Amino acid sequence: MTIRSRSTAQRRTVRIAIAALAVPALFLTACSEGGGGAAAGGSTALSIATGGTGGVYYPLGGGIATMISNDIEGYSATVQETNASVDNLLLIQTKAADLALVVGDVVSDAVEGAGSFADNPVDICSLGNLYNNYMQLVTSAGSGIESVEDMKGMRVSVGSPSSATEVGAVRILESAGINVETDIDRRQLGAAETADALRDGTIDAGFWSGGLPTGALVDYASTGDMVLVNFGEYAEALATEFGEYYVEQEIAANTYEGQSEAVSVIVSPNLLVASNSMDETLQEQITAAIFDNKDALIQVHPAAEELDAATAGNVPYITTCAGAQTYFDQAN
Repeated sequence: MTIRSRSTAQRRTVRIAIAALAVPALFLTACSEGGGGAAAGGSTALSIATGGTGGVYYPLGGGIATMISNDIEGYSATVQETNASVDNLLLIQTKAADLALVVGDVVSDAVEGAGSFADNPVDICSLGNLYNNYMQLVTSAGSGIESVEDMKGMRVSVGSPSSATEVGAVRILESAGINVETDIDRRQLGAAETADALRDGTIDAGFWSGGLPTGALVDYASTGDMVLVNFGEYAEALATEFGEYYVEQEIAANTYEGQSEAVSVIVSPNLLVASNSMDETLQEQITAAIFDNKDALIQVHPAAEELDAATAGNVPYITTCAGAQTYFDQAN
């Protein structure tokens, strides 16, 4: 496999191009400090908890915010930059956010009162399964890392604190017999920070869970140094121990520049969730604003191509919001 290097100017162009994906959605939105409340013009403001700017949650959440603001009379929406899934559900629990993008394994823990939510379940329902999150294990050419086991003794980012990446990465490492506290030099970085640290040589590998392609990794792949590691064989063990939201799947060849072969990884569904106390009519309107505007959301991020009203309500480990179910029943 031949991977070309690019100049700093070319890499900057890639970063600008990826950032531009979010512009149509984010133009009408801004980061919010809290949950629903009064907004300018007398509308009710809804806050969407997303993730870091280098991933998919933030731009896609911005797109969803725009659709809500445009399509639902009397409401506007903004996005919060967060550490993602665990943080997002805590924001829902404390009513500091109205909607949250969350990965399936964390959703299951929150509903059952397990993991980070031990004995403290979150009263949520699903507005739909939006797209799959691909856990990606990224390293640099020349690191010598070809498997999870090879990371013993290495400097490894397991994702931001309180993120789904951290939850999944720890479970994968432990399934491979690696103690995350003693066998690796553990770092906690988001997608953009992971790519920067790999580029600077301050870490040897990093996990990232997100939709495809992840903007920060598109940028790093353009340097010619990025390598994706196969680890899909751990999906069965994780599904057996934790739940059916872990599935082996491939990242298709050429998803990233220089990636000439498919890579076996683990995927989990991404859901948009809300409190069970949200008004059912509003639940239905939000669901419609998302799924009726699929083409517009694809322009924000390609992950939205996976939006499918026929299957979005089929999530076994969380109840579909009553209003969302009404929409899905009518759409199908």
